[in-house]
Formats: sequence, structure tokens, C-alpha cells
Amino acid sequence: MPDIRRATIDDAGAIASILHLKRLQYAEYQPTFWRVAPDAEEQHQHFLRKVLGKSNTIAFVAEADSSLIGVVIAGVIPPPPVYAPGGPTCAIDDFWVVDRSDWPTVGRALMAEVLLRAREEFAAAQAVVVCARRDTPKREMLRAESFSIASEWWTLPL
Repeated sequence: MPDIRRATIDDAGAIASILHLKRLQYAEYQPTFWRVAPDAEEQHQHFLRKVLGKSNTIAFVAEADSSLIGVVIAGVIPPPPVYAPGGPTCAIDDFWVVDRSDWPTVGRALMAEVLLRAREEFAAAQAVVVCARRDTPKREMLRAESFSIASEWWTLPL
């Protein structure tokens, strides 16, 4: 099992590199919505430095042989005023493992850490995870962890 540790601002470059792989894969699934910008990796690294420094961010990385093999970044946010889930929401957008076969192990370990911290540190009542419809290994891991689909986004190029 890899080492799981809190992500730091110093990890921003390595995180941006592995999340770039996610963007490339997701662009294959839906090329308009997830079209990769020419400078996406540099822009994301800059953005990650800000996000990783926020007090409402929970982020972990998985390492093996001194290389990042997975990452999860969550923001704990209040629910919209029209919903009352019973507490804050742990919103997870950037969540990726380099080797798709690692979702049941590395992905699950990252998820367990972020959910534990969201409950303990922020009294989060729910977690919401972004996952592409065609990202089957990630979807299977989420189902195995008792997540359910709450909504879908539909897109149309204009």
C-alpha cells in the first residue's frame, strides 16, 4: 500500500502533472466540456497553490517509490440555502489515480482519509464527488463505497 499524506503547497507541480492526465482522459469522453486549454497544467499549478493554502481545503496525496500516484482535493463548503443536508458539504472535484487499476486500493484509501477529516474537522454532513459518466473504474469504486448518483450534467456545444 502506498503512503498517504496531507498534500502541501510544495506538491502543486506534481499534482498538476498527474491531474493533467485526468483532463486528457476526460477530454476524450466529452471534448467540448473538458477541452484542455493550451496552458492548462501551468494554470492549474498556480490555482492549486491557492487552493492548497485555504483553510477549508482537505487534500491528500498517495506516494509510492517517491512518486505521486494519486491525489484527492476537497473543499468543505456550506450547502446552498435551499437545501438542508444537515451540515457542510465535502466537495471533491480533483480526485485521480495514475493507474486506473488503483481505484479500489489507492483511490479508496485517499477517499477514506478525506472523508474522515471532513467529518472530524468540519462536521461535514455529505460528500459530493465529480466523476465522468465513462470513468468506469472510478464509478465502480464510488459505488462500492456506497456513493449514489445525485445529478448529471448535460452539455451541448453552441
